[in-house]
Amino acid sequence: MNLDPTLNADLHCHSVVSDGTLTPEALAARAAAAGVELWALTDHDEVAGQLRARDAARAQGLPYVTGTEISVSFAGRVVHIVGLGFDPLDEALVQGLRATRGGREARAREMAAGLAQVGIKGAYEGALHYVGNPELISRTHFARFLVEHGHCADVPEVFRRYLTEGKPGFVPHKWASLRDAVGWITGAGGVAVIAHPGRYDFTPTEEYALITEFMGHGGRGIEVVTGSHTTAEYVKYAETALEFDLLASRGSDFHSPTESRIDLGALPMLPGKLTPVWSALADRIQH
Repeated sequence: MNLDPTLNADLHCHSVVSDGTLTPEALAARAAAAGVELWALTDHDEVAGQLRARDAARAQGLPYVTGTEISVSFAGRVVHIVGLGFDPLDEALVQGLRATRGGREARAREMAAGLAQVGIKGAYEGALHYVGNPELISRTHFARFLVEHGHCADVPEVFRRYLTEGKPGFVPHKWASLRDAVGWITGAGGVAVIAHPGRYDFTPTEEYALITEFMGHGGRGIEVVTGSHTTAEYVKYAETALEFDLLASRGSDFHSPTESRIDLGALPMLPGKLTPVWSALADRIQH
């Protein structure tokens, strides 16, 4: 199998197991049809879809590597760490993710109460209609409810008006620590990757702190080309990967055919002379 930087790898996407709208089987078929050559399903704080995704990929003749995306609290923000190539049955990882998911229901009910105070009733029950896994009810599910019922035109408007800090439906959640998230991934034999670093709006000092602490815990990769990055950010994080000697990853962060900025397999190739993360995953790719 070709493992050079021009591989059409898509190592970041979501299914109904977390906050995507397609099943793992439908995602595998979509990825294969789009020409993806290496695929990972990376549901939020969950690995329950991994065996389904692997089997579906195998049926499509699509090489597969295990994945998840862990929510982390860092410097007052939520940062996401993608894990790739781990054992999805590893007990410490499974229990750690379960603990991270804990509290989402109580948080969701608080979010609904906040929305009710501004005249939006029934948001908790409404959001549940969009949830494949009730343990993973999230802001995205509330956003779909609000769009479907005409409160906003699209998901980004929902977040701007209702679901970010200081807005009526925002409720913070205590996520995993960076140390724990990287430890669970590496302890299960996987590679930890900083997801979409351009999304966090960190100062250069904060970003340096994130990267160096991440590496100090054993993290090895960074997403360079991803659905939320601009062309300028592709270049910036390619330079970051080279500066810190990090493995470069690539993934669409696909959630839905109607919501996502870019489709599975449609990203540009990794820029520059980068070492792709899949070069460290060769012995963990499942065919």
